[in-house]
Amino acid sequence: MFKTILVPIDGSNHAEKALSVAAQLARASSATLHLMTVAEFPPDNIGLFTGGTPEPFSEVEREKLAEGMKQEAHKIIEKALAAVDLDGVEVKEVMRQGRPADLINKEAERLGADVIVMGSRGISDMRGMVFGSVSHKISHIADCTVITVT
Repeated sequence: MFKTILVPIDGSNHAEKALSVAAQLARASSATLHLMTVAEFPPDNIGLFTGGTPEPFSEVEREKLAEGMKQEAHKIIEKALAAVDLDGVEVKEVMRQGRPADLINKEAERLGADVIVMGSRGISDMRGMVFGSVSHKISHIADCTVITVT
């Protein structure tokens, strides 16, 4: 049935439910799960980030913020691994930095994923209402099957 399953996770309850569903699919078909998290790029200036006037980030500040975002992404993977029973499932971890929908789609293509299993809502519901949800974008651009879990 499935050989390669991509599971984007963001620390939300919906993502954990999606991982649980993906684990069941993986067990049933001896598929490999690829857990993916995306650390978005830091904003371009610190002023807008903190609610003040626009002040450009120095390169050092930007790198420090990016590193913190990567560490948070790794914590998200650790949390997901602890929350879902993945015994008997081959799991690989993928961490990227950039725009989530684009990177998830590119990773699915790179892996030759048979299916992407993801939560219908992430940790930022308000942002999703403004910019469009990642799962909605993926369902429209992915070449493989997309299963969204609520």
